[in-house]
This record gives sequence, C-alpha cells and structure tokens, in this order.
Amino acid sequence: MFYPYKKLSGAFCFLCLFIACTTANNKPVLIRFSPDSGSVVVSGIHPAGLQRLKSLPETDSTLNELVSVLQTPSEQDSLIREKLVKGHFELGDSSVVFHPEQPFVKGRTYLVVTYLNAQFGAAGQMMKGQLHAGVKPMQKILKK
Repeated sequence: MFYPYKKLSGAFCFLCLFIACTTANNKPVLIRFSPDSGSVVVSGIHPAGLQRLKSLPETDSTLNELVSVLQTPSEQDSLIREKLVKGHFELGDSSVVFHPEQPFVKGRTYLVVTYLNAQFGAAGQMMKGQLHAGVKPMQKILKK
C-alpha cells in the first residue's frame, strides 16, 4: 500500500538534494585591481572560508598558497616565464587584498591564481562523470 509512496518520496529527496547541490552559493570570486591600481582585490569569498583565514596566526603562509600574483612576460621577453610578485596580504570584512612590494608597472599584464572558493566538483559534474583528480584554481589576467 505504501510502496508507491516510498518510490515517490525517495525520488523527491534525490531531486531536492540535487537542486540544493547545484544551486548552492557557487559564485566565483571577483578579482580586480583596486581603484588606484595599487593592489589586487579578491572579493566574493565564502564567509566561512574568510573567517577561517582570519583565525590563522599572522605567521601562517596559507594565503601565499591560496592566492598568487604573477607578472606575465612582455612580448619582448616571450622566452621568460611568469615571475611571482612579492607582497603581503590584508584581510578585509569581505575580501583579501594583495599589496605588492614594488608598484605594479603600467602596461604590464599580471596573472592572479586563487584557490579561494574552489570546489572539487559540482553535482552536475559528478552525474556526468566529469570530476577531476584535483581542485581547479580560478585564474584572471589583469592589465595595468
């Protein structure tokens, strides 16, 4: 008597789980120069992740592993690889700000790579068998 309802409730639970996983807050972070182009701002970070970063000790280098700013080679230096830009991070209320040791050079291109808000895979990828072995970082090219 209740057998059809078991199937229906099971299908409903699966559908709710699928919708919850695919419509979760999976927004990518926003990477941009600050208004004065003196720093790189990474915003849109999940609040729980940002709170975890704030709880780390000052000497922890986790942010250096989660966010990298690289100077890309110019057309004249096409044989030279990207160069890591040295600097320090500042944690804000809803963002991470990277301040370089040397000012960004006008006309140069910078590659920002971050693992903030990165996910192993979404429900849609899992259903299609498209999961990868690692987490893919978000990358953005900024030109000063």
